[in-house]
Amino acid sequence: MSSRPHKYICIHGHFYQPPRENAWLETIEIQDSAAPYHDWNERINEECYAPNATARVLNDVQHIRAIRNNYARISWNMGPTLLSWLEAHDPATYRRIQEADVESRRMFSGHGSAVAQSYNHIIMPLANARDRQTQIRWGIADFEHRFGRRPEGMWLAETAISTECLEDLVDNGIVYTILAPRQCRAVRAGADEQWHEVNGGVDPRRPYRCVLPSGRSIVLFFYDGNVAKAVAFEGLLNDGRYLANKLMNSLDGDGEVQLAHIATDGESYGHHHAKGEMALAACLEEIEKNPDFQLTNYGEFLELHPPTWEAQIHENSSWSCVHGVERWRSDCGCETGGGPGWHQRWRAPLRAALDEVRDRLIKVFEKEGRQLFTDCWKARDAYIELVLNRSPQAADAFLAHWARAREVKPRQRVRMLRLLEMQRHAMLMYTSCAWFFNEVTGIETLQVLQYANRALHLCEVLTGKNYHPEFIARLESIESNVLPNAAVAYRESVVPARVGLLRVGMHFAAASLFEEELAQLKLFNYRSQLHTLKQLRAGTFRLSIGRMSILSNITSSHSDFSFAVLYLGQQAMIGEISQDMDVRDFEALLPELERHFRIGHVSEVINLMKDNFSGQTFSIWHLFRDEKRKILLEMTDRTLEVAASSFSDVYYDNYQLMSTMRANDLPLPDSYVAAVNFTMHRRLLELLTGDSRPDPARLQRIVTDHLHWAHTWKTTAKLENAAEQRVLYLVQQAFRQPTLWAWTESLVQALQTVNLTPNYYRAQTAFVEGWSEEYASGLSPAQLRAGLSLARQLELQLGFAEQTAPVLQ
Repeated sequence: MSSRPHKYICIHGHFYQPPRENAWLETIEIQDSAAPYHDWNERINEECYAPNATARVLNDVQHIRAIRNNYARISWNMGPTLLSWLEAHDPATYRRIQEADVESRRMFSGHGSAVAQSYNHIIMPLANARDRQTQIRWGIADFEHRFGRRPEGMWLAETAISTECLEDLVDNGIVYTILAPRQCRAVRAGADEQWHEVNGGVDPRRPYRCVLPSGRSIVLFFYDGNVAKAVAFEGLLNDGRYLANKLMNSLDGDGEVQLAHIATDGESYGHHHAKGEMALAACLEEIEKNPDFQLTNYGEFLELHPPTWEAQIHENSSWSCVHGVERWRSDCGCETGGGPGWHQRWRAPLRAALDEVRDRLIKVFEKEGRQLFTDCWKARDAYIELVLNRSPQAADAFLAHWARAREVKPRQRVRMLRLLEMQRHAMLMYTSCAWFFNEVTGIETLQVLQYANRALHLCEVLTGKNYHPEFIARLESIESNVLPNAAVAYRESVVPARVGLLRVGMHFAAASLFEEELAQLKLFNYRSQLHTLKQLRAGTFRLSIGRMSILSNITSSHSDFSFAVLYLGQQAMIGEISQDMDVRDFEALLPELERHFRIGHVSEVINLMKDNFSGQTFSIWHLFRDEKRKILLEMTDRTLEVAASSFSDVYYDNYQLMSTMRANDLPLPDSYVAAVNFTMHRRLLELLTGDSRPDPARLQRIVTDHLHWAHTWKTTAKLENAAEQRVLYLVQQAFRQPTLWAWTESLVQALQTVNLTPNYYRAQTAFVEGWSEEYASGLSPAQLRAGLSLARQLELQLGFAEQTAPVLQ
């Protein structure tokens, strides 16, 4: 019977994205810099988070030999804000991440590989005591909610640490944390009384016990900094076997139990380094093949080999600032670039300005909270329950538990939720990314200023006191490298993002021009309740008149609005909305507006709107960015229908003439070339996005014309994205309707013929997961024979090696 190997390997990935959500809408608005994706979360998910859950292992000819879930075999933490985004926007990947933790428990002696994280990436040594405790408790509660177990370890933002932080971790039952080697000050063997200064030269191959002033202790793992640096910055992910060999060779053969482990940003595996998830999968497979080494995670290794050495830390140290934690409070010299002469003198006054906001809001929270909560700070710690479940029922139960009054009245309910939201945003405004980069007007810094704006706004609504001018005055004294001061960017980018119920009402009113189902229309974290709605059309003109209530799902605040919106075609839209209009006045006005609209008195309609609503005028430019774009694209699509018809006429009416010219080596006029380009693109896009029924004849005509014209696509991103979605849909549907295998195979082959290269990784995953013995057993013999033949062809076209899916073997 063979004994366990003495050489263990653990790879840790810190998967995290800074929060990007609009502080009022609680959703990420479109980010053009992430194109062709909606935003950077979506883009990085497609490059990294999702691929790591379905990582490809290739054979020597670059065909897919296996698909692996990397998360099951490494140690990792994923920020709660990122996990909440995945849960909403990519539930399949979210499910695979949860399954990976379950699988890792089976592999690693009952110890899951998922590690908790302090909630929203605050630099913990710079936080006050209450915020540190809440960050840890929220991180643990979020972890338990998602993985169904208590965490053993916790990752602290930027591995920033102090003795106080370690005591806080132990207070909350955390057993270990992971640190950079330079954070170790001194070590000693368990029986040794003398400490040995290491100052970053710590041996990373063993765990260390850190005895705290309280007499308790926590385990510290100092990762191998040299190998981690090579992964992140020196191309070690160019081949997964190189990484495996580097890790294995870092352990010697003296027989002592040793652990080779690294920690890097998880985004290294696919986002920072293209196909990095495949290199990681290959690395893990290479290690698993070697009987002298064993993959492990920190929890399992601790159970098998408790620490026999002790360590002391450098106070207020981190993994990405050689000066400790100065990167997040001073102009220490750590930066990521910028122009000549740029500085970061803005860091200290920015933190001071936010500290002033935080301290002021603490007084408001305690003064207002003691009247409403049995214990406002304990209620804040427990508020994560509502952050994770915003249902009215959950809010009722939560408020009933923490309320000082026996019965929570509607006004008290709104005040309690606003106070808690004020505190949530007061913590979000310390997210570390705001100080990490070069410029105070960068998007990460503007994001935390948005949280400060939101917190101050809630304070003003609760108390009637406006502290916002004082905050802007502080920002005016903060230097910028590109603008006169930080307040300029704040006024330009942050203040316009502020959203109240009125602006939400404007959007719902505008949407009523184009939406058919509006009884309970939802927008981000708001919902509308319509009381009256009249939708009128006259040619391209539209008029929508109504009354509605707008409700916040987060604070339960609400308001009633009357509105009228007139659409005159193109981008011309005129709206009026009022919170003060009497119901009887509205009911009297409605037939007047309808009568003038129907007989074409547009100017009179506009006059009636302006004279009677006496509220707020708005246009399409007042709408939220995503919804504004959606409406503008709808308008554009109508216009393009006319253009498409014209291009189509030119294309088909002159098809023979253009063919003759090509046959005689005559260059086509630019107008003909434009007609070919536009028509070819439109025909294929309509096939990929339109009716999902198979249409082989139509597909063949497109392929034939592509070859006939020797066509070259001017842009491919939109076509390839549509192809990816359609092939994924067809693969999923083919398991329910086997006759679709033939159409799917034909479409994939045709896309290859017309020189498009979609990324089929989601379709590949669906294919492998679907072709199971259970699925095959439900097919008739004839279906199985036909399905196997077609699926075999499709399997090869999707890039698999022979006989990958279990049922095809």
